[in-house]
Amino acid sequence: MADLWFQPFIWTDYRLAIVFTVIIPLVLSIWALLKRVDAIGRLFIIYWRVASLLLITVYLLAPGWVGENSPFEAFCGQAGFITALSARILIPISLWFWVDLNDEIKDLPGSFLKLMVTSWRWAITVYGSIGAMVHVPFLSCAFSQSTLESQFCQVWIQPPVGYWSLVHGDATPAFMGFMGLLGLSIYLLYFAYFLFIRLAKQGRSALEQ
Repeated sequence: MADLWFQPFIWTDYRLAIVFTVIIPLVLSIWALLKRVDAIGRLFIIYWRVASLLLITVYLLAPGWVGENSPFEAFCGQAGFITALSARILIPISLWFWVDLNDEIKDLPGSFLKLMVTSWRWAITVYGSIGAMVHVPFLSCAFSQSTLESQFCQVWIQPPVGYWSLVHGDATPAFMGFMGLLGLSIYLLYFAYFLFIRLAKQGRSALEQ
């Protein structure tokens, strides 16, 4: 597969995603736990719940690789482009949505942890917003198997295939797709509960998160 001009930027995006959505929040989560900063700890509990959609996306995209895609596996790959865009939108929203957490974090005494958390929230908001805009043209990959098989779409699937080879070397594409759809089903059930029950009952309070 010949390289497209934007392929290096896609690999850079995946590397940035590892830094901004996994490494930094993991460090900050452990830091907040050790410091027993409850407001920041609750913020990260919410974050990890929402950000799990990124891992689900990896499992959905991997089966869409050309040469492996039965109709079921192609469907999983197509769904992955929708969840990729959704994750970029939902993660920044989840970090700023909660009125009580925003107030509690704002009222915390000045500290390096507070500065780092605030900086990370803004950084991932900018990163997610730019990423969402970049992903919009690739939504066409979600609605046609023939488009999914094009090089235009396949370059986005290469990194998830690398994860597949590294972590699930012996797994079949069907297994990867099944894991992705199972995770997505659980995610959607919880999201529906949040929208129709949790949000209606408590609004933008994270008290029971």
